[in-house]
Amino acid sequence: MKKVGNKMNYESKRLKQKKVSSLRRRALLVLFGLLLGLNAYFANAETLIGNQLPMPFGYGAAVVLSGSMEPTFSRGDLIFVREAGKIEAGDIVVYQSDRELIVHRVMSVDNNIVVTKGDANNAEDPPFDQSDVKGIVIGWIPRVGNVVNALKSPAGTMMIIICALLLIECSFRKQKEKDEADLDAIKEEIRRLKELPDKDEKEK
Repeated sequence: MKKVGNKMNYESKRLKQKKVSSLRRRALLVLFGLLLGLNAYFANAETLIGNQLPMPFGYGAAVVLSGSMEPTFSRGDLIFVREAGKIEAGDIVVYQSDRELIVHRVMSVDNNIVVTKGDANNAEDPPFDQSDVKGIVIGWIPRVGNVVNALKSPAGTMMIIICALLLIECSFRKQKEKDEADLDAIKEEIRRLKELPDKDEKEK
């Protein structure tokens, strides 16, 4: 009974480890799948319909490309935007001018005509219709935008795919090596237990 119990414990531990490893691999696949899917979504939105700031579920992100809002934002900062409802003076908004996104502060709103200005600029921007506003800035992370831009490039997409394949292959290889080591340990334990004198035989 002792031999069987030890073997069952080994098997139970081994199955538990395999389950954890499988969950990790699935999590990695989901993560990289989301990254690739978002890259494809944003690329299509920008090139096919000219939407420079796609906002699924009413939220989006953009990268600051100039220093016109310093010191509030700097070039390369990642900003988070929600769809604009009511716009008031003082709000920082993202609006689309032709195929360019501009991040500036609202100076005034009059009958749906919005006037903005960059914090670092001396002159106000030309007035534009409120419908051009993509959203209101609700937060930002300094310098992270450079990484986002790199990942959105074709080279960045290839890097994501390569990293995903390498991590999954590495995970499978480590699991295979662990399975082989566990199997060898089980065989060694079974061999050792077989060499031990049986308790019943001792009592006889």
